[in-house]
Amino acid sequence: MKRIGYFFLYFSLVVVALFQIVPLIWLFIFSLKDNREIFAGSPFALPSEFRWENYQKVWDGGIGVYFFNSVWITALAIFLTVLFASMATFAITRMKWKLSGFVLSVFIIGLMIPIHSALIPLYSMFLSVHLINNPLGVVITYTAYNLPITMMILLGFYYTLPREIEEAAVIDGCSVHRMFFQIILPMTIPVMSTTVVINMIYNWNEFVFVNTFISSEKYKTLTVGIQNFIGQYMTDWGAIGATLIISVLPIIIAFIFFSNKVVEGISASAVKG
Repeated sequence: MKRIGYFFLYFSLVVVALFQIVPLIWLFIFSLKDNREIFAGSPFALPSEFRWENYQKVWDGGIGVYFFNSVWITALAIFLTVLFASMATFAITRMKWKLSGFVLSVFIIGLMIPIHSALIPLYSMFLSVHLINNPLGVVITYTAYNLPITMMILLGFYYTLPREIEEAAVIDGCSVHRMFFQIILPMTIPVMSTTVVINMIYNWNEFVFVNTFISSEKYKTLTVGIQNFIGQYMTDWGAIGATLIISVLPIIIAFIFFSNKVVEGISASAVKG
């Protein structure tokens, strides 16, 4: 009976995995076809000739600029978000001060603010400080909006850290700053990996803020750049498929390499000692 239960469990997991993988395989095959094969042939048929020039075409057409912008904006926003969230979580959970609970509540309230309700105030504020059409405005927005969820993931893990480590460090003459950067921060690498992947997925796929704050082609990211690129190649569907493959590939690679860390981090942050 137990074996039958495992069989159905694994069978269900295989079915779910196929539902996730098949669309990616289809998109990859789609990106190697021309318009005739896409509309006249079977959707799952292999192309008569693999047209790798579709990728060269979109890269030469400007997708490389959008890709580079997505990489550095996403990386900088992740670094700032994880650093600031770690510092704030350390101060709230490991240091004793009267307003720690209130400050935590203020951060968590950020989860309840819809993105669209803040667009006009943010646009007005960035306009007054000359951050419209400036990628730093997007980085600041990503950092602020991702702080609450990042702190929520970190909180459970920070509560489980033994205070004896901090007490021993203080006895040895360690300052608060050195304790955080050299002792506490390295111990939180598993849960930090989880926050990095979650922030990467959000920042990489975000569309609304970039579309609102950025108008210059040289600062646009992949999500907005693909929208313009589709208009440029309205009839070349193979090239459009190539742009989509390029846009999803970094997320897939990151999740493959960090999937175990994500599970470990979520499990660790869910247990409060």
